[in-house]
Amino acid sequence: MSENLSRLLKEIAALEKEFDLRLPEATTASELEQLKNEFLGRKGKLQSLFALLGRAEADERPHLGAELNRLKELLTSRSEEAARSFQHRPKVISMFDPTLPAKYPSIGSLHPMLQVMDEIKQIFSGMGFRIEEGPEIESEYYNFTALNIPEYHPSRDMQDSFFLEGRQVLRTHTSPVQIRTMESQKPPVRMIAPGRCFRKDTPDATHSPTFHQVEGLVVDRGVSFADLKGIVLAFAQKIFDDKQVRVRFRPSFFPFTEPSAEYDFSCIFCKGKGCRFCKQSGWLEISGAGMVDPAVFGFVDYDPDLYSGYAFGMGVERIALLKYQINDIRILFENDLRFLEQF
Repeated sequence: MSENLSRLLKEIAALEKEFDLRLPEATTASELEQLKNEFLGRKGKLQSLFALLGRAEADERPHLGAELNRLKELLTSRSEEAARSFQHRPKVISMFDPTLPAKYPSIGSLHPMLQVMDEIKQIFSGMGFRIEEGPEIESEYYNFTALNIPEYHPSRDMQDSFFLEGRQVLRTHTSPVQIRTMESQKPPVRMIAPGRCFRKDTPDATHSPTFHQVEGLVVDRGVSFADLKGIVLAFAQKIFDDKQVRVRFRPSFFPFTEPSAEYDFSCIFCKGKGCRFCKQSGWLEISGAGMVDPAVFGFVDYDPDLYSGYAFGMGVERIALLKYQINDIRILFENDLRFLEQF
């Protein structure tokens, strides 16, 4: 036997072995048909071996041709046998079993930030506050001027606030709602203004260009700073369900209140002893408050000699971060179901 014939016979044997290995993988009639075309088709692997007959010596061609015909009959026979096995397989009948438990659809829930917003509304409603709303696109007058914010204030710069055509602005706080409410009614006023606000903050763990705020306003005869402290303390203890929470006020400045203050809650995690959440200070910074500046009353035709009032604000995201012990505000806006499904 020549070396060339020996090599060709090995190729025939290798093709037979490959077919035997591939045949069990064809588990459907479609897959079997593809396999037959690959090996027995006009341009299949077996046909390519028949083309090699021309390279064999004249006395070797009969033997080589016989081997190729044997292989063709063998592959055809095994293919037909596999096809018949598909025809005799029992058909799988899918039946409905009425005794199986029903598949319940997944039910969503309110976003954790909105849950906190609703809780804040309920607390202040229970203390006699009305809920007022206003537009998110405001005029400079309501967003700045009527709140005693001068033209040279940084928030009036386009680099600090989102200005639109016609000097309209995406409101930077919900304080404009306080002006609109006072314009529409005479004292007494007792309201909160929850809603979405916008500032050109760079997103990080504690800041977002879009955020939610709740601001409160009370105007009446004889309203004092003591009333403000009492309301803020009652809210702090209610929102965290802890009668041990304390409130402290630190002197500050806001154009629309005088005197003004920043207020903090005692740390709800360490009870004022110092921990990583409060940076070992025992206090959690919340927001600002103060007595309404008499200049603001001038824009709404309230007599500052008869009436006084206080205003306060808070970021809803800030309260949510503390309430649920979240360390990054950005997770509230990522819509990650792994996070949201926990609420």
